[in-house]
Amino acid sequence: MSSTEVPYRILPALTDRNRPFWTAGRDGELRFLRCQDCGFWIHPPSPLCPICLTKNVAYEAVSGKATVATYSVNYQRWMPGLEPPYVVAIVEMPEQVGLRLTTNVVGCEPDDVRIGMAVRVTFEVHDDEVWIPLFEPDPDADGGTRS
Repeated sequence: MSSTEVPYRILPALTDRNRPFWTAGRDGELRFLRCQDCGFWIHPPSPLCPICLTKNVAYEAVSGKATVATYSVNYQRWMPGLEPPYVVAIVEMPEQVGLRLTTNVVGCEPDDVRIGMAVRVTFEVHDDEVWIPLFEPDPDADGGTRS
C-alpha cells in the first residue's frame, strides 16, 4: 500500500448527533462533547452530562495532544486492507483525566510505541466525508513522552 492509499475501514454512519466528531478533521480539529454548564468533557458521547445531568452539551475542540495510556500491537490480519502489524491504543487527552479515545498510533514502528508516549492527532480522510482521528508521535514533546 502506498502512503497515499487509505486503508479499508468500516466507517461510521453519520448522524446529526455524531457528525461534529467525525467531520472535525476537515478543520484540523479533534472535537468532543462538553457540558456547557459544568465544563465536563463527555466521551463516549451522551445526550446529557453525567456530572450535572444537563442536556446543555456541545462539541468543542481539544488541543489534539494526548498520551498513550495503553496499547496493543495487532499481528493478526482481520480484514483486507488493514495490514498488520498495527497499533491499537487508548490515548488520554490532557484536558481532563479520563478523557480517552480508542485509536491507532501511526507514523512510527509498532515496537517504538510506549505507555506514556506523547502523541498528537492526525486524520485519515475517507471520501472527503469522514475524518478518522489517529495519533502519531508528537515531535514537539520533550523526549516523546509525558508523565
